Amino acid sequence: MNTDPIADLLTRVRNASSARHSSVTVPYSKLKEAICGVLKEEGFVRDFMSQKSGPQRQLKLFLIYGEKSTPAITGVQRVSKPSLRIYSGHNEVPRVYGGLGMTIVSTPKGLMTGSRAWREKVGGEVLCVIW
Repeated sequence: MNTDPIADLLTRVRNASSARHSSVTVPYSKLKEAICGVLKEEGFVRDFMSQKSGPQRQLKLFLIYGEKSTPAITGVQRVSKPSLRIYSGHNEVPRVYGGLGMTIVSTPKGLMTGSRAWREKVGGEVLCVIW
């Protein structure tokens, strides 16, 4: 049993990226699929797909690498945890490395980046930061 599935997703992506794997497979959930959708929109992963392997569905993420195999994802940090939830208003959403990274926020309008939440003037739970 996994108590924090989002942290598990982020750790698997971070480890696969640092090991220069072309793809990584994680257990499926709707929240993880939404996070992968935000990562794809922002250009941190090439694509993702849901596949059924065995009794449980899986998400397969295809990672992006630049010149000299430098990963697009160099760092990931979980902000809000099950033991300590972190919420912010639309004007308090943290910026990552002056805009080079991104914040993923869970809002009443769905999962979105911190900059989009700021533009739409909606706050929520700060899930993670990625750079």
